[in-house]
Amino acid sequence: MSATEKKEPILSVKNVKKHFDVGGKKILKAVDGISFDIYPGETLGLVGESGCGKSTVGRTLIRLYNATSGEVSFKGKNVHQLKGKELKQLNRSMQMIFQDPYASLNPRMKVMDIIAEGIDIHGLNGKKREDRVIELLETVGLNKSHASRFPHEFSGGQRQRIGIARALAVEPDFIIADEPISALDVSVQAQVVNLMKKLQRERGLTYLFIAHDLSMVKYISDRVGVMYLGNLVELADSDEMYDNPLHPYTQALLSAVPIADPSLKNERERVILKGDVPSPIDPPSGCKFRTRCPQAMDICASTIPEWKEIKEKHFVACHLYN
Repeated sequence: MSATEKKEPILSVKNVKKHFDVGGKKILKAVDGISFDIYPGETLGLVGESGCGKSTVGRTLIRLYNATSGEVSFKGKNVHQLKGKELKQLNRSMQMIFQDPYASLNPRMKVMDIIAEGIDIHGLNGKKREDRVIELLETVGLNKSHASRFPHEFSGGQRQRIGIARALAVEPDFIIADEPISALDVSVQAQVVNLMKKLQRERGLTYLFIAHDLSMVKYISDRVGVMYLGNLVELADSDEMYDNPLHPYTQALLSAVPIADPSLKNERERVILKGDVPSPIDPPSGCKFRTRCPQAMDICASTIPEWKEIKEKHFVACHLYN
């Protein structure tokens, strides 16, 4: 049975919006009404260009930002209504791996204390604190000697491993990985992703994997959602998305993914998008992608496309399919 065939999602997002007041009566619509479910044990990849709202989605789900409207349910409970003990339990069950592995680590704290901070806060002292941290370091491919060092003494890949160990310290069920490999060398990226896959198998973890590297997203994800200017435009199983992309934006993104085989590369048509991404403060009317879409029609300017299931588990918001 696949992850998505399990009846109850671990996380359910319904029409969530996150708007920022940027002054002068202007509103930046970073996330403008998205809905999706994530099922236990699966990885949902979230992709899109820089500035499309991917990271804001992750931060809103975990309550680093409060949602402007909509509902985020984790294990059946509304995340943005939790208080006291329930909120503390949420913070243990849902963890985040941040994009910048250096900025997310306190430079004045040793690795021992960085990783053990969550253990201390949640009172998880079943095993000796030092032994627990060393076990976590070894789990992510580091060792005992690293515990007494400061973050600046590590490479980018090692710092990201420390961030993963910190997230694992409180034994979460769900991890939001916010572009966890984008700041790393290509040679290190695969190591970190393979580590995440290994930990998922061993611990039954569920991931939201946010990235803009489409080839890496396909490798780690069971399903993939594509965002454009604050909205989801397509969502499907990973293989289906890459083999049969429906939305013109998804087609353009996938056409830019490098292919190692020269013969296949020559067969594939490259889709070049015109213009720049519009401002989320003043987005286009109707379909937000219409100003760059090679297949735009008159209806695209006046009507927001409906989010529809075109085939089983393949959703798209595009007037070409309405």
